Amino acid sequence: MQHVSKSTPKISVMLADSNPLVLSAMSEFFERDPRFSLVATTGTAEGFLGTVVRAPVQIGVIDWNLPILGGARLIEVLREQENPPRVVVYADQGSDVPRSAMGAGAAGFVPRSGPVQSLLDTCAEVAAGKMVFPFLDVRELQKDPIHSLSRRERVMLEALSKGLTNIELSKELGISTNTVKFHLSNLYEKLSVRNRAQAIAFYYSSRLPEERARRNDAGPSGGPGPK
Repeated sequence: MQHVSKSTPKISVMLADSNPLVLSAMSEFFERDPRFSLVATTGTAEGFLGTVVRAPVQIGVIDWNLPILGGARLIEVLREQENPPRVVVYADQGSDVPRSAMGAGAAGFVPRSGPVQSLLDTCAEVAAGKMVFPFLDVRELQKDPIHSLSRRERVMLEALSKGLTNIELSKELGISTNTVKFHLSNLYEKLSVRNRAQAIAFYYSSRLPEERARRNDAGPSGGPGPK
């Protein structure tokens, strides 16, 4: 068991996992560790989002395949909120889950196959401001500005790739032209580009078209789309 000073504030945590047995086991470990204060648990992405809006926490531990939104979409929605929790994905490693989790905006990844102690230690490191992805070269991935884009900015970049004007972007996204200009300005700054043409070129040289194609091929439940 970890020992902490009585004056050290505890790290507030919320857990979300679709497997009730895993959720129960995780809860027990976090409650035993004096570094943490377990605020709430839930079995769905919607439950996590609804609770964390009312009771903000420092760290969110989530399953990558949470119903109904899924882990990636939940992280993207959280990034749009004020003072969102830093997210640690606790899931089966899979072929590309760690990279996808980081791309969505997670701060850490822990495989279910590893010791539970590594989950606790990773959460403490993430609370201290670190990025923890044991299977990836974080420094290399952080050079790619795509991971810094919010969901709104990614949608904006995808729409921009269609060659839409600001007025057309405004209609497509349901926002004012001034808001379009604001998002474009932020987008250009994050991508280190000067104009639309450079932003579009960046889009097609990134992995975003592949991600978009995968989304279009998936049906509403995440399975194959209609043939």
